[in-house]
Amino acid sequence: MTAPAAPASATEPLPVLPTSVVGSYSVPEWLERAKTGVYHGSVSRAHLAEMHDMAIKAAIKDQELAGIDIVSDGELRRDNDIDYVLERLPGAHVHNPVKAFYFDYLDVALTRPLPDFEPGPLGLARDLRFTRAHTDRPVKFSLTGPFSLARRVRNEAYDDPAELVRALARALNAEARALVAEGAQLIQIDEPFLAGYPEAAELAIEAINIVTKDVPATWALHVCYGNRYARPLWEGHYDFLFPAVLDASVDQLVLEFGRKGEADLPLLRRYGWDRAVGVGVVDVKTEQVEPAEVIRTRIRRALDVVPPDQMIVNPDCGLRHLPGDVARGKLRAMVDATMAVRSELQPPARREGEQ
Repeated sequence: MTAPAAPASATEPLPVLPTSVVGSYSVPEWLERAKTGVYHGSVSRAHLAEMHDMAIKAAIKDQELAGIDIVSDGELRRDNDIDYVLERLPGAHVHNPVKAFYFDYLDVALTRPLPDFEPGPLGLARDLRFTRAHTDRPVKFSLTGPFSLARRVRNEAYDDPAELVRALARALNAEARALVAEGAQLIQIDEPFLAGYPEAAELAIEAINIVTKDVPATWALHVCYGNRYARPLWEGHYDFLFPAVLDASVDQLVLEFGRKGEADLPLLRRYGWDRAVGVGVVDVKTEQVEPAEVIRTRIRRALDVVPPDQMIVNPDCGLRHLPGDVARGKLRAMVDATMAVRSELQPPARREGEQ
């Protein structure tokens, strides 16, 4: 196993083919029990907050030791990809605040139209502040996108469902402004439900542009086929994203190719996507750790379509449902494979006296 090269700090340039994660990280069993215990009254929220801090520090350390260039907090304070945002919205009503298991979705209704927000209505900047205090590497901060949030909230406030999506986008825009004020440089919008509603791609892109408007950050858009209990919710191809996604005011498109294969890669060339691509090269829906050579082949094939200076290497999706040793193994194999391809891209060093 090759020792990882020293990744760039938050103030240094990233290497070619920077490695990253999509967002979530393996949830330890003790943290799962504690999260569930809060809803059953056996664990206090103050105690859980301390446990979140410990788990996040460990997740950051795991990523650093694996050699990941752009790290995340593992989304470990969040029960799932939806509730952490919805339950903080003014006008949101939780019909039954008790869950049998922490990962279940709450039954949330939006009972009145959302107001105009000052920056930071959801309080997520505190999460970013904690993460940045415990790493010197660039940090990716993820937000579940407005379309996916709208699919999981009971709409009692808007006659037009599209207006609900736009209103949620405005709330996320206000949150993003606070994140940037806290030092966020890379913010990712996750739309895990979009693949199930391909006819809504234009609305989802319209809403994404509301989220990113006038927020000076590097923006990424992640679209996958679902990752609920390490199973895809839908199957298909990314052609539904095009050409609508060309109008998205984002700098990176983060897609899954490890599980699905490279059949959809030519879409990027066909439609002229000329921005960065986060290429998923690790299948998060299997506990098998792919050999570095398999991942290396996936990266090489992606380079036939995506220029090396526009590629980020990452897993297909979040690592939430994988055991810790598997998550660490997959990240280590991904970094090893990336380093091997980097060495192939670098011209050989000249010997002394050569012209």
